[in-house]
Amino acid sequence: MSGFLLTIHIVLSVILVAVILLQPGAKGGGLGSSFGGGGANTAFGAQGAAPVLAKITYYVAGMLLATSLLIEYRVIKENRSVLDKLPESKPAAAAPKPATPAPAAPAGAIPTAPASSPAPAKK
Repeated sequence: MSGFLLTIHIVLSVILVAVILLQPGAKGGGLGSSFGGGGANTAFGAQGAAPVLAKITYYVAGMLLATSLLIEYRVIKENRSVLDKLPESKPAAAAPKPATPAPAAPAGAIPTAPASSPAPAKK
């Protein structure tokens, strides 16, 4: 259901962008005029396509708002959060205790190098 709702939301977003771009602007143009906008007066009446496209814009925007609210309602109902997806979001107080330090060497001991240390490279 969630994937279907998200798909509907994306499709409505694309339709809303397309309908807004087809509307004529202040100079009577719009993207619709480039696709044979002269015929719009005969198809949609004397006022052209502006009132029809405005109504479509209102309805698509309302449906987009409804799907947005429905998606948000489902997220709240399922108790999901974006913060839950962050890795290791545990508080610092739960950090593991550091290892105990090695015992100190006696006062007269000479420190020795580890047996597995590599030999220095020759030039």
